Amino acid sequence: MTTPCTHSDPEPSPGMPAEVGFWQAFAFWLKLGFISFGGPAGQIAIMHAELVERRRWISEKRFLHALNYCMVLPGPEAQQLATYIGWLMHRTWGGIVAGGLFVLPSLFILIALSWVYIAFGSVPLVAGLFYGIKPAVTAIVLQAAHRIGSRALKDPWLWVIAAAAFVAIFAANVPFPVIVIAAALLGFVGGRVAPQRFRVGVGHASAVRSFGPALIDDDTPTPDHARFRWRRLVVIGLVGAALWLLPMALLVGLFGTSGTLTQMGWFFTKAALLTFGGAYAVLPYVYQGAVTHYGWLGPTQMIDGLALGETTPGPLIMVVAFVGFVGGWQSSELRAMFGADGLFLVGALAATVVTWFTFLPSFLFILVGGPLVEATHDDLNLTAPLTAITAAVVGVILNLALFFGYHVLWPAGLDGHFDVASCLIALVAAVALVRFKHNVIHMILACALGGLAVHLLR
Repeated sequence: MTTPCTHSDPEPSPGMPAEVGFWQAFAFWLKLGFISFGGPAGQIAIMHAELVERRRWISEKRFLHALNYCMVLPGPEAQQLATYIGWLMHRTWGGIVAGGLFVLPSLFILIALSWVYIAFGSVPLVAGLFYGIKPAVTAIVLQAAHRIGSRALKDPWLWVIAAAAFVAIFAANVPFPVIVIAAALLGFVGGRVAPQRFRVGVGHASAVRSFGPALIDDDTPTPDHARFRWRRLVVIGLVGAALWLLPMALLVGLFGTSGTLTQMGWFFTKAALLTFGGAYAVLPYVYQGAVTHYGWLGPTQMIDGLALGETTPGPLIMVVAFVGFVGGWQSSELRAMFGADGLFLVGALAATVVTWFTFLPSFLFILVGGPLVEATHDDLNLTAPLTAITAAVVGVILNLALFFGYHVLWPAGLDGHFDVASCLIALVAAVALVRFKHNVIHMILACALGGLAVHLLR
């Protein structure tokens, strides 16, 4: 057990919270993994309420400083924030435990739900529930575009970037990584040519409140393990490279470079490095690869997977576990190797593989970059490229909403019938989310029951 980071005063002052042991923190991170619903905003709000306001493990200023760093990284910012705070309190193992427990409950739940979906999806009860969930997901993605757009598109230049991104992916099928890189370059140049137009990106309230003394307070010295050292940077880099290379080498040795699991590991490594803007931003890239290029699952299955991701705790990007499970289950190559009796094992293995390669970079970003961030408590100067990327993400998400809407409203293609019932469910869901701000999980459950009623009455 390692010693937690504490205030410089060896004796707690009046009102100072008691020191937090490793296993006490372990219990909290485990609990958080099961209650972290609501997407990144909800998850960050839960951590703020628990760690800043209630338990006072970290001050508001230090919490926001860590969050600002996580916001400019690719990857799920809430999971990375948990990793950062766990690392700051209890060294490397503290960060691994905090970030790992943020993900593991969701992985196990999604493996179970994916098995129910793929094994029993044709049962009328399950089919009816997913009939109502699909239009709800379309409304959720539309709401995401509206929410991010209303925050990000505060300048005509940013509207132009969003429109260009939409045209690029919708009409020209430009790969998502190209769009991200182009937007970042535009932001980098624009931030120097016209910085006033790129000051409206991701950010947090400048007013910092105090909830009393905290274990990691504003003036708490940086602990020794969080100080930057070149040797430590090299060691973590080598360990991280080994943690990527060894599983990849094992997959190549067992399945070859073109094997399904090998391709999944490589593809989701790239996805992990391109998740600027959150899970909704990377979903089009996952769709381009998993559905269009590799054919691991179908378009409607992708919609259903997003619905399951919305209703489980943990980062929304955990939808990749569903993609892996379904892709492994349906792979003719893996079916031939493991047989019909081993399909659950294949699906669970694929879900675990994609989760490993998706989240490994997130841990490395924190363990490598954390000491650099702790060296200064000033804001990071990367807002202009991030603002441009966020604007491009709005256009990309709008394209994703149109893709989902097309497959929901015209399930047999434009030559087929228009699904009026799905349209009504989508409209009701959109109004509930955008106008009345209803809880996403409650809305999905209501739409699922409505879809079941329609399905059974037909």
